[in-house]
Amino acid sequence: MTRTPKALAKVAGDLDDRLGAANFLKRNLRKIFPDHWSFLLGEIALYSFIILLLTGTFLTFWFKPSMQDVVYDGAYTPLRGVTMSQAYASTLDISFGVRGGLLLRQLHHWAALLFLAGLMAHMLRVFLTGAYRKPRELNWHIGIGLLALAMVEGLTGYSLPDDLLSGAGLRITQGVVQSIPLVGTYLSFFLFGGQFPGNVIIPRFYAFHILLIPGLLLALITAHLTLMWVQKHTQMPGKGRTEHNVVGAPLLPAFMAKSGAFLMFTTAVLAGLATFTQINPIWLFGPYTPAAISAGSQPDWYMGFLEGSLRLMPSWEISFLGFTISMNVLIPAMGPILLILTGLALYPFLERWITGDDREHHIVERPRNNPHRTSIGMAAITFYGLLWLLGANDVISANFHISLNWTTYAGRVLIFLGPAVAYLITYRICVGLQRADATIVSHGVESGVIKRLGHGEFIEVHAPPSEDIEAHVRGKKPVPMLPAASRDVGRVPPKEARGPIGRLRVKMSRTYGGEKIPLDGDHERRPATRKDRHGEPPPYG
Repeated sequence: MTRTPKALAKVAGDLDDRLGAANFLKRNLRKIFPDHWSFLLGEIALYSFIILLLTGTFLTFWFKPSMQDVVYDGAYTPLRGVTMSQAYASTLDISFGVRGGLLLRQLHHWAALLFLAGLMAHMLRVFLTGAYRKPRELNWHIGIGLLALAMVEGLTGYSLPDDLLSGAGLRITQGVVQSIPLVGTYLSFFLFGGQFPGNVIIPRFYAFHILLIPGLLLALITAHLTLMWVQKHTQMPGKGRTEHNVVGAPLLPAFMAKSGAFLMFTTAVLAGLATFTQINPIWLFGPYTPAAISAGSQPDWYMGFLEGSLRLMPSWEISFLGFTISMNVLIPAMGPILLILTGLALYPFLERWITGDDREHHIVERPRNNPHRTSIGMAAITFYGLLWLLGANDVISANFHISLNWTTYAGRVLIFLGPAVAYLITYRICVGLQRADATIVSHGVESGVIKRLGHGEFIEVHAPPSEDIEAHVRGKKPVPMLPAASRDVGRVPPKEARGPIGRLRVKMSRTYGGEKIPLDGDHERRPATRKDRHGEPPPYG
């Protein structure tokens, strides 16, 4: 396309006459976006958030955030005559009395689950490829804030219907707040407006859910996208890709067409789930009453790891200065989430301290090429996954006929052993994949063609890798490490290697950094006329 379409040219001309925006639009509409599937993971979260805003707006027209008791007289016959809160009654009315209400309510719930899943998948992609490195540390921390806020947003929305399941979750929340030393009881009293459950928690959560937290999420998403736009995209190593360019497709029309199709695909998947897959059937749970309980109840998946940590923790209370501290609630409720979020926030700085790498990075690393970082990521995923799985230890015990006590004991062992085993296995896999890359560069790729040599030996003919594959593999760079870690420290060690902390830093740098499996020597293609040791032409040349 060498000429601008007439309709587009007229719109651009009118905008430029009024806003002087021609140069801005010309520069930004031709912005290049990398063409790699993993970069679409963040878009899943973005499109889910848009659907959340639209469906949530629809639900606010009928939802009544009140804990005032009413006698239900709606469309759902089994609950007629039952005393319940207005919040629960209005949710039933949305489900059974509003045309399309149940579809939109389920679409909202599925979009919330996919929003969290998209955020986590996107953050994993950023972490495992090292896309958080300079100059993108701020954007990385914005992403961590988005994840934390999204979990709180999910918790408040999950609690609004005031059914038996969400009420049990609120009870757990109240117990966690009360376990905070010194201020816990005051915070609980302030949050619930008195004794649990009070009559203000649903209106307060409603204000948080539809105003405060969505506003913060929208502000952080805008800042995240703006920084990403200004700082230039990261890209995978490959042919023609350097730290100073971006190889891909322009925003208009290629990326906008692809992104628009992806938006419709995401919407279609969520609509299909909302139509054919039931979720959160509150009419089966009934209204919340503190005296009622249900068996086999589980929170939404993103809160499952906190459920698991609470179930695994043994009973432990301590007395300090006349106060009783419930460690069996405080540690499992606060420990895992603080460990994960704090580790994510500090990791860019810890890695820079260990490696001494202060350069800007616009080309990301393949996960295999930084095996220790990838292993740490998989250890964290295993830790999270085990807690999530053991949040259903009662369901596991009931269905597999295993003692609940033994399920819990096994979980207490696995929560420490599992991440360590995952780390070791992942490290060996990464090193093995690096060896496979070195083999491709040295010997080419397997062609499936078997050849018999003159002396009777059978060999498989290897073909040279394509230029794109070879450039992708050769994009590997050694993990940086401190200068003092790459040589023996003499009698007068450099500044960064002095003292206990300095020596520890050097050892960590030597372990974490460096080249694990080098791409051996110069792997230029050999001339086709040269003979190998058997007198045959080389299998590739």
